[in-house]
Amino acid sequence: MDQSQQVVLISGASRGIGAATAREMGRRGYHVIVNYLRNADAAARVVDTIESEGGSAQAVQADVRAPGQVADMIGRIREDHGRIDALVCNANTVNPPFGPLLTLPWEDFIEKVSGELEGAYFLTQSVLRVMTEERKGRIVYVSSTAADSIGTVAAHSTAKAALNTFSRHVAAVAAQYGVIVNTVAFGTVRTDATAGVMIEDLRKIMESRSVSGRLLEADEAARTIAMVAGDGFGASVGQVLRVDGGFEVLDQRLHPMIQHFEQT
Repeated sequence: MDQSQQVVLISGASRGIGAATAREMGRRGYHVIVNYLRNADAAARVVDTIESEGGSAQAVQADVRAPGQVADMIGRIREDHGRIDALVCNANTVNPPFGPLLTLPWEDFIEKVSGELEGAYFLTQSVLRVMTEERKGRIVYVSSTAADSIGTVAAHSTAKAALNTFSRHVAAVAAQYGVIVNTVAFGTVRTDATAGVMIEDLRKIMESRSVSGRLLEADEAARTIAMVAGDGFGASVGQVLRVDGGFEVLDQRLHPMIQHFEQT
């Protein structure tokens, strides 16, 4: 890679939103570090795709919940490239347990919350040390609109709400060093991860509550993340950007009180 080329590290980049973001950042001229946990073949395919489109990338295995592995990964990146310009915290370290709160085991609940924060925490600490020395950089956390929802996703919602709050604390510290931190909270995105829980009836409901009449696509999510990670988004600091296809707006639009006043 060109030594002047910007370097982006994307956690959980072997599939879904992470893989789409890796490909998009590659198209935008970044050298892409494709972090993965287990699926080396999938990570290699992402790298191959980026390189086939004229970009540069490499796959790096590390469990972002393990501080030693994170430190080793950041050390190797810095040794090889001398810089980390952007970090996209995307890894979904623990699948969310679904079901009624009254019967949800504490172990399942705390595993999701802890796993979500461990990855973000260790990556942030390690990468931020590099960025503060350079006095520049971008960090983007990938969150979910589930942070504002209630129902059968208590662990997932709590984990994402905690991530959103954590990101704002990081933003306040990082801004002093010229590092810009923001979060993108997505509604339902069509990926292999959501396919397992998005049964047909639920999918139709979610599609009907979008202004476009469909779920978000991973490539759309990737373009949003790339935009937030770019220089053009530097005036926004510590924000949680909601990207949900209009779900929240339509949800309010369908509120009984609004319906009542519009009909009178």
